[in-house]
Amino acid sequence: MPDTPRKFYLTTPIYYVNARPHIGHAYTTIAADVIARRHRLLGDDTFFLTGTDEHGQKIERSAASAGIEPQAFTDEVSAAFSGLWKRMGLTNDDFIRTTEPRHKQGAQRLFALLHQRGQIYLSSYTGQYSVGEEMFVDGPPGTIGPDGKPTETVTEENFFFKLSAWQLPVLDLIESDTLHIQPESRKNEVLSFIRGNVAEATERGEVIALSAAGKPYVPGALRDLSVSRSGITWGIPVPEPAASETQQKHVIYVWLDALANYMTAVGYGSDAPEDIAKFERYWPADLHLMSKEITRFHCVYWPAFLMAAGLPVPKAVTAHGWLLFDDAKMSKSKGNIVRTDTILDAFGTEVYAKQFPDSTKREQDLFATDVLRYFLLREIPFGSDGSFSFDAMITRYNADLANGYGNLVSRTLTMINSNFAGAIPPKHSAEPKSWNLIEEFRKKFERYDFSGAFQDLWLFLAAVDGMISEYAPWKLAKSADPNDKLTLEMVLYAASESIRIITALAYPALPNATAKVWAQLGLGDIEEAAQRGELKDLEWGGLQPGTKLGVLGPVFPRAEKGLAQIMIDIEAKNSLQGAQDKAVNLTDEAVPTEVEQHDSNHPGAGPRTGAFEEVNPGASVAGSHALSTERPGLPPHQAAPASGIFGNSAAGSAIPDTPQIAIDDFVKVDLRVAKVLVAERIPKADKLLRLEVDLGYEQRQILSGIAEWYTPEELIGRRIVIVANLAPRKMRGLESHGMLLAASNGENGKPILTTFGEDIELGSRVR
Repeated sequence: MPDTPRKFYLTTPIYYVNARPHIGHAYTTIAADVIARRHRLLGDDTFFLTGTDEHGQKIERSAASAGIEPQAFTDEVSAAFSGLWKRMGLTNDDFIRTTEPRHKQGAQRLFALLHQRGQIYLSSYTGQYSVGEEMFVDGPPGTIGPDGKPTETVTEENFFFKLSAWQLPVLDLIESDTLHIQPESRKNEVLSFIRGNVAEATERGEVIALSAAGKPYVPGALRDLSVSRSGITWGIPVPEPAASETQQKHVIYVWLDALANYMTAVGYGSDAPEDIAKFERYWPADLHLMSKEITRFHCVYWPAFLMAAGLPVPKAVTAHGWLLFDDAKMSKSKGNIVRTDTILDAFGTEVYAKQFPDSTKREQDLFATDVLRYFLLREIPFGSDGSFSFDAMITRYNADLANGYGNLVSRTLTMINSNFAGAIPPKHSAEPKSWNLIEEFRKKFERYDFSGAFQDLWLFLAAVDGMISEYAPWKLAKSADPNDKLTLEMVLYAASESIRIITALAYPALPNATAKVWAQLGLGDIEEAAQRGELKDLEWGGLQPGTKLGVLGPVFPRAEKGLAQIMIDIEAKNSLQGAQDKAVNLTDEAVPTEVEQHDSNHPGAGPRTGAFEEVNPGASVAGSHALSTERPGLPPHQAAPASGIFGNSAAGSAIPDTPQIAIDDFVKVDLRVAKVLVAERIPKADKLLRLEVDLGYEQRQILSGIAEWYTPEELIGRRIVIVANLAPRKMRGLESHGMLLAASNGENGKPILTTFGEDIELGSRVR
């Protein structure tokens, strides 16, 4: 009997339905689709899930503001997501909605199981609640939440999950790599959060413990988490017997509700035999794919819930970076969000339809989708932030696809058609020397280094182009010399076989374009070839001489520079229409003015998140920070102190006449400990130094005007303080992401960098 295929279950986050989809959502879902296609061609039993997150107080209020029922509100926006994925030809096996009966049944079963196992208890609290973020935050009444709006004081009876009891098990899970987190910077960030602020706790004389890996942590750094709400109705009701313990009706808090989708989509909660078998087959998930700002919730809350319920935990979480539009994070308030439809419409009608006026809308959409897929995967190193601009997309398309891949296919197959009666010539060429392209591509793909994999592939493509230019087969074809005839056969076979290899490797990223090239090579349907395993074990020489070419034609028509302005105009028109569309609630009431893509009420975040840059990192995640009134021993949270950061003025100087600021303004400044890894002078810039600093959870570049006072050698290795949430800006063509903190003697005196005389963890917040 044949072996049972290895299963591979991957998920995207479920996207929050406060607005229609844009390329932030497309980026995550495209990456998941590429991974799914790759696993399918390897023969794996692949299940690819995406969907929408539809509960919570924000949706309840947004629907009321729009004058419609919450279900009608979510129906419309959810349909926009599922419709876009179909338009783009994405191959998700399921689309889960948290308003579906199957999800409700599974989420209630998980809640009941946790309650039955003594992991949930009833309590009450008073705390500051951010409606936009669906989270409690530390601080007094009026505290500004992560969405930039004042919080509301809420007193509620709620159920709490004993998250504090799972601090060490979750820590051991991640340190042992049982839950594999990529990239390393995200893993370190999550570990730092779970361990708590060891340096501060040590200074205060608190108890420090060691994990199984021998790493120190602060017991109690994780607080118990609210998992129900009694103040809202738009959610999944808390099930019996827990519901009978309460004075009011409760709904399951969005964190537990939303995260449960990964199981409910594969049958959890159902008693039907086929659903039970499905859950046993696919759970646990092999990969949760998401944007970096929600890693913590999937790596702290989710495994804690599952372990407490006695269920298997996911195997891996991989986080990608943010998309920046024209060097700024995408934000509805800035008007710089790019809708995927804009790109599909522009490339489909202005590029493809002009070359192929008889093409269908479906063909145009799939062509444009391939363009977007390739740009996002090639241009942006997965895991890092990346810039998106219309000009960059057009340039990359013309250089790599139209002038690169498309041109190589066109001239190679045209010459075969002209000189060998449309059949692949005899094979005289051996495998290229020192050729390990397939293996290197595979390794990088498995690490989700899509940019590196396609860079290697296009370097190979360029080498094939170079071979054609060197041998000039159009000249060889005119020669009567028999040796030239053999050389022509060798060159054109090598070129066509190279195209086969490139096409097979590029298929997961460019399914539509590679299908056309595969057919032109005379190899039939590439989807069927993938299912038969013909794209799995590639070896040089697999293209058989004598294979008749298919119908030839252009694959990538050239895009004109004016296309960028067309996309800008389309986007401006869509933005105007969207601003007037009450059905999707794009008003300031629903979308805080300071919310950017990485904020949880931005649709790209889902499920609900809070930014990592918190007032009190290491003491709370992002859900309920309120404390139970029935759980002694946990001191109330304190707001960050307003003094002690910048130090006193110079001795003998007058008290500076500085404008006063409120605590709300002060806590917006995010000061972090960083270590200087690289310091170097910038050519023709006497005052500037370029620094690369390590924040523990990420590395970034900062430009500083201290070159006349510090040499690069003096700075390397120093632990300094930086303003970490300063908007990026460009100087001398380089982008600076932050600012150093320093004091100076006198107005023009030497700046003295803020440093530390004792060891402190990188990324620690200064407060």
